[in-house]
Amino acid sequence: MIGVFDSGLGGLTVLKALDQRFPEHSFLYLGDHANVPYGNRPSDEIVDLTRAAVETLFRSGCKLVLLGCNTATAVAARRLQQVWLPGSGWRGHNVLGIVAPTVEAATQTPWAVATPQYPQKYNSDLIAVFGTTRTITSGVYHEEIRKRCPRVEVVQQICAHLAGAIEDEATEAELDALVKAGVDGLLVQTGGHPPHRAILGCTHFPLVEHLFRRHLPPFTRMLSQPEVVADSLEDYLARRPHYTDCPAGVARLRLLTTGDASEISARARIFWPEAPAFVHALVRRS
Repeated sequence: MIGVFDSGLGGLTVLKALDQRFPEHSFLYLGDHANVPYGNRPSDEIVDLTRAAVETLFRSGCKLVLLGCNTATAVAARRLQQVWLPGSGWRGHNVLGIVAPTVEAATQTPWAVATPQYPQKYNSDLIAVFGTTRTITSGVYHEEIRKRCPRVEVVQQICAHLAGAIEDEATEAELDALVKAGVDGLLVQTGGHPPHRAILGCTHFPLVEHLFRRHLPPFTRMLSQPEVVADSLEDYLARRPHYTDCPAGVARLRLLTTGDASEISARARIFWPEAPAFVHALVRRS
């Protein structure tokens, strides 16, 4: 069974893609809606909250947990993977993030290859990253892309209010104006030059991908995380099928929340109308 964690609801766009790609696998989603948003919290607290959620999913039978949240991935993934997990006692378990597959897709370089390789080291494309304030200010996309493709130009654009507007069910016109403002802000930074690739670095943004497409030229390749993550996980599981084992008698798809289950179930329809109802869960922080 595979766990998917997000501080809120955006990770449902990733879960939906995984559910459609892997109908033979079981998934358990946990949203920490009692503590959302994570973006304005100190880094140590984000790590602590993410670790507690990962342990909850491990205890529920997940051997593999995907952090379907850019903030949690950018702030906590490396510390969990390199510092906490080796000494945690969860032998045979693993934690993945969504930054690595996105960077792989943007650079056409495997994550394990952290130095410039031919021909990527000569790549001089312009890559745009649209994201929330915390994701952009973390610098993780800029750092990891430039590490593999040192000649590319990475331009980041904060879309501070877009995720909230999506959750608040803003009108199409209001969302379009926010997306246009983000694209216009990016073009100011690039001197009017559109990007060759555009990373939608927030799991809410796939819901308005068509609006980004409207304001970017046809040659701009859009990298939307649900599809990118599904592609990467397919390759990962082909090499590590033991992570897909599921305890007997467990439903194939379950959704947990630390918040009010009825309220969250209603709000989740924005992201995935066919999603099953959420069930309340307790997450213990040690």
